[in-house]
Amino acid sequence: MGLHTTWAVALFGVDGVLVEIESDVRGGGLPSVQLLGLPDAALQESKNRVRAAIRNSGEHWPQSCVTLALSPAAMPKTGTSFDTALAMAVLAGAERVPPGRLEGTVFFGELALDGRIRPVRGLLPGLLAAVAGGMRRAVVPLEGLREAKLVERIEVLGAERLEEVIAWARGTGELFREPTADPGGAPESSEEPDLVDVVGQPDARWALEVAAAGGHHLLMVGPPGTGKTMLARRLCGLLPELPAPRALETTAVHSIAGELSEHAELLRTPPFVAPHHSISVAGLIGGGTGIARPGAVSRAHNGVLLVDEACEWGTKRLESMRTALEEGEIRLSRTEGTLRYPARFQLVLATNPCPCAPARDIDCQCTPHARRKYLAKLSGPLLDRVDLRVRMRPLSTMELPGYEPPESSSRVRERVSRARRAAVRRWENHGWGSNSEVPGPELRREFPLPEEATRLLDRGLDTGSLTARGVDRCLRVAWTLGDLDGVERPGPEHVAAALQFRGRTAP
Repeated sequence: MGLHTTWAVALFGVDGVLVEIESDVRGGGLPSVQLLGLPDAALQESKNRVRAAIRNSGEHWPQSCVTLALSPAAMPKTGTSFDTALAMAVLAGAERVPPGRLEGTVFFGELALDGRIRPVRGLLPGLLAAVAGGMRRAVVPLEGLREAKLVERIEVLGAERLEEVIAWARGTGELFREPTADPGGAPESSEEPDLVDVVGQPDARWALEVAAAGGHHLLMVGPPGTGKTMLARRLCGLLPELPAPRALETTAVHSIAGELSEHAELLRTPPFVAPHHSISVAGLIGGGTGIARPGAVSRAHNGVLLVDEACEWGTKRLESMRTALEEGEIRLSRTEGTLRYPARFQLVLATNPCPCAPARDIDCQCTPHARRKYLAKLSGPLLDRVDLRVRMRPLSTMELPGYEPPESSSRVRERVSRARRAAVRRWENHGWGSNSEVPGPELRREFPLPEEATRLLDRGLDTGSLTARGVDRCLRVAWTLGDLDGVERPGPEHVAAALQFRGRTAP
């Protein structure tokens, strides 16, 4: 009996830290278990889970003083993903398994009392942290093996029970290297909603295309039944597939949130998140008791967040998104430290023009004060971060036989893809993927437009109808409009159109 080491990973947001687990098993004294290194309540309870799992796996628990130290000692440890690593540390310290295969191996998994290894959240970011820390091998729950295989440069092995891991460590058994066959077969491909279903609304359809081409935020104001939600749900179908690095980021967030499907493939399609307006601030931006969980804005990372019935949300929830819109991430400060979750998403706001929201404005029963108070829930600073604003009108006639049907998503997607490729070619040396990501100072300094193109913006600044942030956002939209037109540099007409997009919401 003596001192031996295994490895696990502690997660703080999407950032992982390697944790060294030292076990000291000594004879003499009363049998006891001490767990050091600032464990939380769930981790403290792992002493009982690990003891029962070892005994029910046909092994003997050492009748001596067992000390388990988790380093870095000053960093709080949370969750149940340390169980398998703790069990192997105890068995190695008691000299029941040789330490050879434990070197350079990180363990994941919660233990059931009968020795089963249960899946844990955050397996993907945990493995990425293990790779960054120089680990050569990882042992994960069998149910998480498909997810673990998404990470390269590390050997991944799957186990269903603790006794399988013990036999592997002794060299008398092997662990799973490939996911088991899925009895349900391949996941069913769900068809994206198509723009051909939306009748009329040419202005809103054009705004949606511009939003998709440049990654811009969008506000739609109109009475019920005009297609605001339908259009918003079709935005993801216009966006290109996520490149591998961004797909890995998005999948990691959904892994922490526990939302990955059993097929656990990289999320190549931009996610679409549409929370209900009764959601809490913690549910929106992240939080909760103990370790903070990612909120809706982080689950929409690299995708679309629909805030439907925006004026029903309340000012506190709407204003909580302002930092994420500006910085592309959420930072949550807790006693355990500050957690970081990425939150770079496209915001789509949809709202009625007034509380009564009749089909026609002429039938509105609201006073002017009530209408202003209702729309004032969308504050000026929040609207200043929204690039495109469009007013939707009720349909005056339905589609008739012989009329040309609306454009499908596939046709619009072709134009969006061409505009996106033009933007990528222009910004790739700077590390930006779309026009909406370009910082305003860089846009003005390195890619200035001629004076005749920006004259309208100067006038807007002079009259106070535009802020400096608004000017930057108009410039980004102008570059997107230029990309859609296939020109190398936007002209005065593109700047004028971008400026017009910021003034279309007056009731």
